[in-house]
Amino acid sequence: MSVGEEVSQQLSASALCDVQEVFNTVKSCSCTCLAERYNNFFLFQNKSYGLSFVRIHAPWNVLSREAEFLKIKMPTKKLYEIKEEGGILKKLYEIWQKATKPLQPKLLTFFVCFSLGITTLIAKNVYDAAYPLHDVCIHNLKFSTLTSVLKLLYREWARYGAFYKYQPIDLIRKYFGEKIGLYFAWLGLYTEFLIPSSVVGIIVFLYGCITMESDIPSIEMCDQGKGFTMCPLCDKSCDYWNLSTACATARASHLFDNPATVFFSIFMALWATMFLEQWKRLQMRLGYFWDLTGLEEEEVSFFSTYLSLSKIHLFPVLKFTSSLMLVLTFVLQQDEKEKLTWRDRMPGYLVNVASILFMITLTFSAVFGVTVYRITTAAALSISKNESTRSNVRVTVTATAVIINLVVILILDEIYGAVAKWLTEMEVPKTEKTFEERLILKAFLLKFVNSYAPIFYVQQSLLPCAFCAPGGCLMELCIQLSIIMLGKQLIQNNLFEIGIPKLKKLFRKLKDERTEKKESDSNHSKHPQQWDLDYMLEPFTGLTPEYMEMIIQFGFVTLFVASFPLAPVFALLNNIIEVRLDAKKFVSELRRPDTVREKDIGIWYNILSGIGKFSVIINAFVISVTSDFIPRLVYQYAYSHNGTMHGFINHTLSYFNVSQLKAGTQPDNSQFEQEVIFCR
Repeated sequence: MSVGEEVSQQLSASALCDVQEVFNTVKSCSCTCLAERYNNFFLFQNKSYGLSFVRIHAPWNVLSREAEFLKIKMPTKKLYEIKEEGGILKKLYEIWQKATKPLQPKLLTFFVCFSLGITTLIAKNVYDAAYPLHDVCIHNLKFSTLTSVLKLLYREWARYGAFYKYQPIDLIRKYFGEKIGLYFAWLGLYTEFLIPSSVVGIIVFLYGCITMESDIPSIEMCDQGKGFTMCPLCDKSCDYWNLSTACATARASHLFDNPATVFFSIFMALWATMFLEQWKRLQMRLGYFWDLTGLEEEEVSFFSTYLSLSKIHLFPVLKFTSSLMLVLTFVLQQDEKEKLTWRDRMPGYLVNVASILFMITLTFSAVFGVTVYRITTAAALSISKNESTRSNVRVTVTATAVIINLVVILILDEIYGAVAKWLTEMEVPKTEKTFEERLILKAFLLKFVNSYAPIFYVQQSLLPCAFCAPGGCLMELCIQLSIIMLGKQLIQNNLFEIGIPKLKKLFRKLKDERTEKKESDSNHSKHPQQWDLDYMLEPFTGLTPEYMEMIIQFGFVTLFVASFPLAPVFALLNNIIEVRLDAKKFVSELRRPDTVREKDIGIWYNILSGIGKFSVIINAFVISVTSDFIPRLVYQYAYSHNGTMHGFINHTLSYFNVSQLKAGTQPDNSQFEQEVIFCR
């Protein structure tokens, strides 16, 4: 096992078998490298609560020596000028370098060869888990008198009462590593940028409230009374009706469908660009202070499934260290003839493509099913004998359909996350980085389609022609967007994120209590140690779920902001809680993750950039197709006699002679209070 990690002072590995058997298994795997360096570490065997724990502690002198071997760069306080040697000694050194060049290890061997590590042992069920220990007991963080980084993080970062404080990014990086530090830095910047967009969104909403009483189309619709007689919405059972009955819907639509929303769409497009540029600056600044500017991937981390499926052999390699000591290590070399070929990978790729297409089809089938539900429910409620039921058909159909959409989205989201991981493992990617990138792309594609397909359908399809109220189609889209966005944030991002880890922790505790009863009385008298308490915590599974929920939220904020100007406000309120929720989860709910050095957020930046560019197109379609902004401009400047909006409602409604209705389609027992010759 490598001990070159900067923070990993202690590593606890819990195994389901006896420690001596573990070491015999490791030796049988030809891990001579671990056996040769056994005396350089302090290894302790502890058996507690039915589990065997191996504690590995590396003293400072061992870490310093390994840092020299790995050539880890550390910043220096002073800059010393080193003069280049000259003369006869330099000539002799150059001759020596040329003579010993064939004996030096090749770069390909250094980068590609892979020593058997703890990841492979866990994949082969030799060990159950491996994790560095927390500084103090997480259960007593509130009352602990010890001074530690974890306690400081809890007090200044992981409490809901600290929501107004800036995040201690440097302290997060020190305890959890650069990769997690960059995530919280990005989340903090995103939350800060939501403040100006929320302010502008509130101003746009207030503008709609202020101008609602002076909106001419709404006034005409509400004040005309019986001036506009509308045709029946269905055959026989539906009666004629007055357009003034949709007055409330028209006024509510003006809150979101007004000229200010066009300005807000342009503002949010610029906001997304400014956010990405500001993040690049912050990322470069953190990279400079954290010494990440020259970071390169010095060691290829092979994916465990790839190692188990491909034929790997161990070969001895001679390695000269800086102290002129000859160290015999075993490295993994792979015969070119035994690599996984395209024939081995092709079935996995075909299954991937077929599965993804099937799941996308399943998503659109669910949307189509909800549409069928809307049609059948509207028809059934329209022939109801209850007057209140018939008058609230649109509200009932819209509300229930959106709730069904939300439930389907939540269920499919959980299914798609598991399926994306299974499909990526089927591809057998060679490295961990390749596995993570492919998993992110698959999960994002499926969740993007699942989350936004119902909204896209309402926005761009023929649905507005059939179900939108006379006040406009944007109100329908606003209801759909608000319920789905708020429901996902409240249920999936908060309740699931809090409840599921606690249920898993409770299940693990009950399972260990059953094992505890079978132990001897001597084991009962022992107090649980730090490694026991950390084993009870939820294992860290990566940052992909954390990034994913924020990226989907970023899509809601930017893609459909013309439909729902208050989206940034609700996103801001959610993120204020989300930052502290994630912080508390990392501090007190999860095992301490391994330190990983990363210089950027990787493929997530490309996804954010793509969403920002896509949002310009989507908002243009919302303004031109879904809202009434373009039809009103056309009427005002092309058809209006005085350049105002007077007569807009009458201009948009056509006439139909009721005598031309087909036989059997006229309303039965019409109770309309006046004789109808033409309907609109």
